[in-house]
Amino acid sequence: MNPADMFTQVGSVIASVMFAWAMFKQYCPYSVQEYFDKYSKRAFTFVYPYIQISFNEFTGDRFMRSEAYSAIENYLGSRSSTQAKRLKADVVKNSQSVVLSMDDYEEVGDEFQGVKLRWASGKHISKTQSVSFYPVTDEKKYYKLTFHKRHRQLILGDYLNHVLKEGNEIKVRNRQRKLYTNSGSYWRHVVFQHPASFETLAMEAERKQEIVDDLVIFSTAEDFYARIGRAWKRGYLLFGPPGTGKSTMIAAMANLLNYDIYDLELTAVKDNTELRKLLMETTTRSIIVIEDIDCSLDLTGQRKKKKEEEGERDEKDPKPKLPKEEDSKQSQVTLSGILNFVDGLWSACRGERLIVFTTNFVEKLDPALIRKGRMDKHIELSYCSFEAFQVLAKNYLRLESHHLFARIQELLGETKMTPAEVAEHLMPKTITGDAKVCLESLIGALEKAKEDAILKAEEEAKEKEKESARLKAEEEAKEKEKEKAKAEEEAKEKDSSAAENAKKQVKENGFCDNGNGELNNKENKQEGFSH
Repeated sequence: MNPADMFTQVGSVIASVMFAWAMFKQYCPYSVQEYFDKYSKRAFTFVYPYIQISFNEFTGDRFMRSEAYSAIENYLGSRSSTQAKRLKADVVKNSQSVVLSMDDYEEVGDEFQGVKLRWASGKHISKTQSVSFYPVTDEKKYYKLTFHKRHRQLILGDYLNHVLKEGNEIKVRNRQRKLYTNSGSYWRHVVFQHPASFETLAMEAERKQEIVDDLVIFSTAEDFYARIGRAWKRGYLLFGPPGTGKSTMIAAMANLLNYDIYDLELTAVKDNTELRKLLMETTTRSIIVIEDIDCSLDLTGQRKKKKEEEGERDEKDPKPKLPKEEDSKQSQVTLSGILNFVDGLWSACRGERLIVFTTNFVEKLDPALIRKGRMDKHIELSYCSFEAFQVLAKNYLRLESHHLFARIQELLGETKMTPAEVAEHLMPKTITGDAKVCLESLIGALEKAKEDAILKAEEEAKEKEKESARLKAEEEAKEKEKEKAKAEEEAKEKDSSAAENAKKQVKENGFCDNGNGELNNKENKQEGFSH
């Protein structure tokens, strides 16, 4: 048989097989096809020595993106750039870095402890029902790992752990850190670009180092938290007057640990259930922030307010009224919901997270909210000290010493000014940026603040004297009223006693002496008139 006839015959056989397969798929019942596929694949495994594992992009009932898929995608990036011929590129870190990954239906090799493996990317495409003219396609991407079955234990254990760990580390190095805020029950984000750091933070060096050490120890303490049986999280309470750098410290924390920030607005959360849902949507390596928590919600007064409103309604109108639109929009988050958010069972749904509260008035917060175990570390950010000023002078003016520093140190010890106010005076006042002008401006502001503080103290002293005099006058008036009331009471008692004595004399003698030697006996008077 010549080659031409042989190819013709092979082609005819292949065409016949394909036609038969097409007829089988078209007319054979689905149950029979499923039965055939099931047992044909099972028979194929007896002769096929390789194992395949698929990692889908989306998994679970909520169709959340698989963390394993993301880690594998990051892990294969470096191998894809050297092996794959078709690549996908993504720009990260403010357009300063490009991350490569292999395109769909590409394949790359890998080696682990002398064992060779193959990674392939693919996707399942299915059409869904749609009312539009064009059909809607649903793509489900996946990675498939292929290896020989004799290496099952090594691959399923050490190798996959190695891939996930290295992939997550690559993700952290390449990711764009994000700043999230909640809109209802959903998070929205922008790229986080705040330049704050602990080096530029206006604070005493010893206190800064203490906070940095605490943060670094926390970020590396996963095994410790697992050993002691606690969720891997830590609470920070930042309190102090406005302008002392609470928000700046949060940004410095995020930049130090390379964490995302979730800025939670409590007034936009409908109820405790929605709050719990937002907590579940946060990721690891993040900071959850509630700023000015004492102003976010009236957590302690809601129940009392509700009872008062119900009482007023019952008195005025026994019929129940429909809730107003403003009332329906008011947040129903309670103190109990906040406590469970911070330290309840749901707070352990993610690891390696910081929870930060800020407030200007720490005394307004419920003690249960800020106790140790919930807010583990309390950090007071107060008025600007001289050491904090030196940090600001170095940042703004690039000065480490100046002859005006002595005067500034003296004034800072005598008055109160926040770091934000000090920084404003250190901003360049001229095009040349003369440092002396800035320092003199600060000295003038400190001297004025000192004078204002003295005047305020004098006014407060006068007001205190007036208040003391008023209270004293009120006290004297009360004493006079008491004395007058006492005198009236004594007079009443005296009259009452005299009346009682008169009644007693009349009862005993038939007459009473009125004190003038006259007889007040009625019968005697009548006898006198009769004579």
